[in-house]
Amino acid sequence: MARSKQLATVTVTPQNVIGISVLFLMLAAIFGLLNSHKVNALHTRVANANAARASAEHRRVTQERDLKIGEPTVAGGEAKIAEAENKPAKAEADVAGLQKEKADLQTKLEASQTEIASLQKRIEEAGTTAKPPESPPAGSSPELQAQLDDARRQLDNAEREKIFLSEKVRPQDHSVRPQRETKRRETPVRRPGVRGTVLAVNQAYNFVVLNLGARQGVEPNSEMLVLREGTLIGKIRISSVEPATAIGDIITNSLARGVQVQPGDIVIYAGTTS
Repeated sequence: MARSKQLATVTVTPQNVIGISVLFLMLAAIFGLLNSHKVNALHTRVANANAARASAEHRRVTQERDLKIGEPTVAGGEAKIAEAENKPAKAEADVAGLQKEKADLQTKLEASQTEIASLQKRIEEAGTTAKPPESPPAGSSPELQAQLDDARRQLDNAEREKIFLSEKVRPQDHSVRPQRETKRRETPVRRPGVRGTVLAVNQAYNFVVLNLGARQGVEPNSEMLVLREGTLIGKIRISSVEPATAIGDIITNSLARGVQVQPGDIVIYAGTTS
């Protein structure tokens, strides 16, 4: 009992208070150090989060800009694809049109050949009928001769149209044609100043038939002036030459407005004054 009272009488001394204070200070320093590490870690995490958010925002803005820039390119690509898809259909339509045109020309050529055969038969029949009998009726021979001449003129026109249609229907070698055209351009007209007459005009295909040919020195690809009553009305370009006739394409931009080449018009080589 006396011992416990002795222990209880141990009072708090300044040394004890200082020791306890030092202990609490040490604990506070330790906790403060730990808290500072935690605060730094939190600051670092916040900075990293802000950087990640800024990077994500930058990527979003970049992607939106790329999408806006890419929209015209995509539209242009789709237009090109559509055009490429339409090309085969257009080519097929062109081929079908050419085939139809060729079939039409072939039909016209066959019709011309039939007409030529019919006219030749008429000429033969007219020639047989035109032979003077023992007692010919008065006035019969001139009438038959007129019919014969008319049939011959029709035959000549049909022959010329047949030549033109044959040229249109006949396939051409495009690799040889430029060389042929160059050779034609290099060859000068042999006989400038030659005059001729327009025998027939085909307005549908825009060509004329002349009473001049290779015998008069006419050559393909040469230009000729078209005159009517001494006045220049246009030009033609020779496209096909036969011994006694020639076919020329009408140069439409050389004609005055409303003017058309007609049978009976005079033709003369370009560059001459006579």
